[in-house]
Amino acid sequence: MAPRIRSVTESDTIHVGRIMHDAFRGIAEAHGFHPDLHDVEDGVRLADTFIASPTMFGVVAEQDGHIVGSNFLAEGDPIRAVATLTVDPRFQGRGVGRALMAAVLERAETAASVRLVADAFNVRSVPLYASMGFEVKEPLLVMRGTCRSGPLPGYVTRPLVADDLADCATLADKVYGAERTAELRGAINLFKPFVVETDGRVRGYLSSATLWLANHGIAETESDLRALIAGASAVIDGPISFLLPVRQASLFQWCISEGLHVVKPMVLMAKGEYHQPGGAWFPSVSY
Repeated sequence: MAPRIRSVTESDTIHVGRIMHDAFRGIAEAHGFHPDLHDVEDGVRLADTFIASPTMFGVVAEQDGHIVGSNFLAEGDPIRAVATLTVDPRFQGRGVGRALMAAVLERAETAASVRLVADAFNVRSVPLYASMGFEVKEPLLVMRGTCRSGPLPGYVTRPLVADDLADCATLADKVYGAERTAELRGAINLFKPFVVETDGRVRGYLSSATLWLANHGIAETESDLRALIAGASAVIDGPISFLLPVRQASLFQWCISEGLHVVKPMVLMAKGEYHQPGGAWFPSVSY
């Protein structure tokens, strides 16, 4: 029987969060990886953040009156992004994920592009996305650690503030072909975003230094991005983490030389327009 799809509500938070945790843990442990959400409380916090966000559209799937999955679409910026699709492991393989994806794609049908990031080893989700029109654009690796070298000479890395948003939008449009101002504005309140400067000019930024799921970064050059990563790593409490497009081979080699380690492989997919970034960059789980 086809699942019933409806909009998510605040009262769904605990159920959605539990399923997020169970789904992520199930697929990770089946392939020998550590789960992204360590416990059910992590899942509930993530669900609460998504449901409370004014720029996030969410749906749940129900079977016999019980929630069996959810999907969220980030729609604050021009490019839409599938933030997370999760299905209760007991109901996987029954068309629930396809129904949830169809709902958010219908919502995003007027957008020029929809993006997502998926575990490369997930043999269910990646084929599902491909069958619904998504194309693989970049192989990714989750990188985590603390850089051996301190801040690079000639650069200043500092927290990103609201006054930086215009410069960051200009930089993103130049490098990435699209601005992400709504996401950055939210990151100022929720995470630890940074900019890197030379001669008082913003040369790059990242949105969430310690949480790779929410961390996207953009810089004019690879040297600028190295300085940003090293500078942020030197001042944050704990390891820096981000998704590295590994076709940036010299940046990957630098990360390894700095002591960062690979956590797992992922893949960036897009439906609709896609412009190859013209500088140094890394995506969040959105894009």
